[in-house]
Amino acid sequence: MELVLLPEEWSIDSFRNMALQPSVISAMVLIGAAGLDYWIGDPWGWLHPVQVMGWAIQQYSRWAFNFKSAIVQRWAGVGLAIGLVSLSGFAGWLVVTGATWLHPIFGVITAIVLLASCFAGRSLRRAAENVLAPLQAGDLETARSRLSLYVGRDTADLDEAEILRAVLETVTENAVDGVLAPLFYAIVGSLLPIALQFPEAGIGAVPLALAYKAVSTLDSMVGYREAPYQDLGWCSARSEDGLTYIPCRLTVLTLALLSGHLQKVWQICRRDAPQDPSPNAGWSECAYAVVLGVQVGGKNQYRGVVKHKPLLGEPIHPITPDRIRQAMNWTRRMFLLWLAIGLAAIPLR
Repeated sequence: MELVLLPEEWSIDSFRNMALQPSVISAMVLIGAAGLDYWIGDPWGWLHPVQVMGWAIQQYSRWAFNFKSAIVQRWAGVGLAIGLVSLSGFAGWLVVTGATWLHPIFGVITAIVLLASCFAGRSLRRAAENVLAPLQAGDLETARSRLSLYVGRDTADLDEAEILRAVLETVTENAVDGVLAPLFYAIVGSLLPIALQFPEAGIGAVPLALAYKAVSTLDSMVGYREAPYQDLGWCSARSEDGLTYIPCRLTVLTLALLSGHLQKVWQICRRDAPQDPSPNAGWSECAYAVVLGVQVGGKNQYRGVVKHKPLLGEPIHPITPDRIRQAMNWTRRMFLLWLAIGLAAIPLR
């Protein structure tokens, strides 16, 4: 019997070495985190990084509000933004580095879990379905009650059409800052030269994604123009606007190309989106509205105060549960496309 020798590149050692290559580790973390978010999401009852960030923001805010000077609060806001973002990124680096020191595989698993916590794809879909289920069953009271968990507007008197609009606006706005922007920064982190050279040090996708998540959490908690946050939260709001700008425009472009309505999306977004006070939310909501053929915006009530959001898109079709699910499917397709592009951009070594 003749012994056949495998080429060196097919040997067990070569496969082991390939598995430890920086490019393979980066790809494993991205794919693993995407899969974990898709299949499991955020398990109920587990401590989440956003909960830790939220606790820190609350404690810092209570301390900062002891100062009545607007100038002091604005500088305190700068310290809050810089401090939380830096600490979040550093904590991600430290945890992954420590796990890797214990064992490289444990480090990869830890990076996957932490990065998955930055993706809110499954959580966003679960929240939408949590409201749509009782609504489709004719239970308006339960739908209103559940909606109040996810939006800031008053929900007690909303009719079915307004509940559907609120769900769609939440799904399309959070598609950027909750799903696609964290993926964008995870990919950027994976492509940093130092991440490709030293993945075992935990430098890469996790720190940048967690840093962006910190900015997003800051904006949602203190980034308001109304009292008492107008001074403390100004830096957080500006930082979130700046860091979300590119992912938001890429989302609009990707959605326009995938839907085949590039010119229409561009024309209507240019017409309607600048009317929204947010430099990003108006663009993402408008792009989805154009592709779905619906209109969002209108009268909202916050703690009894009526505010009018600009109308985005054209009311060709009514907003229905099926169209909301279409919006979530578009988000998933864009996520997978960006993930594929990011994986293809990672250089093999």
